[in-house]
Amino acid sequence: MMIPFSSQLINLCAALLLLIAFGMLSQRRVLSLINLFAWQGLVLSVATFIVAWSSHQHHLYYSAGLTLLLKVMILPWILHRLIRKLNVKWDVETLINIPTTMLFGIVLVIFAFNLAAPISQMASTIAKSTLGIAMASVLLSFLMMITRSKAVPQVIGFLAMENGLFFAATSATYGMPMVVELGIALDVLVGMVILGIFFFQIRETFDSLDLKHMEKLKEE
Repeated sequence: MMIPFSSQLINLCAALLLLIAFGMLSQRRVLSLINLFAWQGLVLSVATFIVAWSSHQHHLYYSAGLTLLLKVMILPWILHRLIRKLNVKWDVETLINIPTTMLFGIVLVIFAFNLAAPISQMASTIAKSTLGIAMASVLLSFLMMITRSKAVPQVIGFLAMENGLFFAATSATYGMPMVVELGIALDVLVGMVILGIFFFQIRETFDSLDLKHMEKLKEE
């Protein structure tokens, strides 16, 4: 049976999302991490547009545009300004070395595909075959969060995890209602502003963005 061209494009976008997730997991340079996050947002926006065009779900066009505006333009711009102001360039310290982290990532991908298999069979969307990749992207982003000791990469990991959740929602149910998506977008923007202020406070207090200083403060 011939796979429709639109499904092939969606599968290609899903594969790119997974590759970018692995790239973010192995990345040490914060600037490159932000650029990868922007590329992830772009691929997510293109995938959402293709799903909207293929399924005639018109609200997904707005979702694709919102993703492009927020995840490709606004948030990377905010993050670039933050690292310039904070003079953050490298995230050398990781709790686990990169090869071991990548091995954990492969295990999580296998787990995600096995977990998503029965759910994909029940879904009726054109992108149901990509649900495993969407869940793997979420788990890889979570792994990136817990293996980084600096605050900025952890926030980028959280934003990347939200990208994976959005792609999972698109794969399983053609996305969330537009009101919910707008609410989430506003929450993310407000959260980034608050986190930016929080980063400056940490830097002024400890002259570092390493979260181990916060743990020491809690112990005291």
